Amino acid sequence: MQAVFLDKGTFSDGVDLPAPTGVSDYVTYNDTPADNNVIIERCKDADIIITNKVKIGADVIAKLLKLKLIQLTATGMNNVDQDACDKHDVALYNVAGYAVKSVPEHTFMLMLTAMRAGIHYHQKVADGTWLANGNFCLLDIPLIDLEDKTLGIIGVGTIGKRVTEIARAFGMTVLWADHQGQEPRNEDYTAFDEVLARADVITLHCPLNEQTQHLINKDTLTKMTKQPLIVNVARGGIVDSQALADAINDKQIIGYASDVFEQEPITDDDPLLTLADHPRVIFSPHNAWGSKSAQETLWEMLSKQVAEFINKQT
Repeated sequence: MQAVFLDKGTFSDGVDLPAPTGVSDYVTYNDTPADNNVIIERCKDADIIITNKVKIGADVIAKLLKLKLIQLTATGMNNVDQDACDKHDVALYNVAGYAVKSVPEHTFMLMLTAMRAGIHYHQKVADGTWLANGNFCLLDIPLIDLEDKTLGIIGVGTIGKRVTEIARAFGMTVLWADHQGQEPRNEDYTAFDEVLARADVITLHCPLNEQTQHLINKDTLTKMTKQPLIVNVARGGIVDSQALADAINDKQIIGYASDVFEQEPITDDDPLLTLADHPRVIFSPHNAWGSKSAQETLWEMLSKQVAEFINKQT
């Protein structure tokens, strides 16, 4: 079978990505433009497409007559038209659970950097401000400890639960938010609005869907009475960028730390970029998932899935 990997460049150069067992013709591209004609040309003989973020719509799927499987190198499946896959009998697989160490650790990197104004202070050392100040220490932005703070977690899957464990090790109180507008399902969960009101830090780990699109918006931000830090390692579309920028500027929240954005790479007109010099704002380029170990684990899981799929076809 022929497998075409459309965006191998989303992985680190040092990570080995061999052809899964059963793939006899393995074609890789470092990246693929968002052009249906290019995708169709590259995949016209493919039985299997492997991709991370290339958007594959109904028009493309309908024209790839040999296609049997689209294998994503990610958990989120919103880049592929799932209805078209069902219509044309194309299997659609994702990979889940590979970043259960990487994403929680990245969450706390973002959280600590924002709460302790890490980028701000690094710059003050590097640009000579500290030297010019002359004091043995510089403390123009308060350092905020995590211990005794309340963490509200929105999205309590494997990653959210691991974030819970780490937070408790820091001495934080953890609240699990139930779905917006619903009563807590059991004593482990807290009503959504109550979490917004009580949390000093809010972390986002939920999927992006109709219910979570712009879940963090002008209305929900006004319910955050303790001016929390928000950390987003889920999907950019969960946050209304303009409302978030306004909330920072109006001091409704203390800061924002995000690995994800509504458009990726982030566009020049994204309101979040206006916050780039804020001492409690930190951005990373959608790489929370991508520790070397997580990438290797992902490829092992993917290769096993593809090999099992091919075996069923023979």
